Amino acid sequence: MGERITTAGIAVKDGRVLVARRVAGGALSGKWEFPGGKNRYGESVADTLRREWKEELGVDIEVGGEVFASEFTNKDMLYHLRCYLVFPLSDAFSLSVHTDIRYVGRDELALLDFGGSDAEIAAYVLEHILAS
Repeated sequence: MGERITTAGIAVKDGRVLVARRVAGGALSGKWEFPGGKNRYGESVADTLRREWKEELGVDIEVGGEVFASEFTNKDMLYHLRCYLVFPLSDAFSLSVHTDIRYVGRDELALLDFGGSDAEIAAYVLEHILAS
């Protein structure tokens, strides 16, 4: 079984967290997620997040500290999920693989349909980042 790093960025603004909804088609069709993506060989986790946010959302970000990590298997590949706080340098999002993007609070976050590992991230965010 191969191994690969994948990333997710958690952006928080005014007590709300940024989530995006994937376009129809593919494994995460219509599901909500925390934007990020797969690491390329030789790329740092921070570089992966910066590249993915620029490609998928059209914005530059600053990358903060790691807040959550887990592992999951998909199609005979072991993924090491690394989640970092990120700070978008603009709210002028340009969507390429998403149909919607928004900042949501605790109540809405708990109701969204997340796929796989993003459901784990959402549970972590609810318990540790948007707690109280």
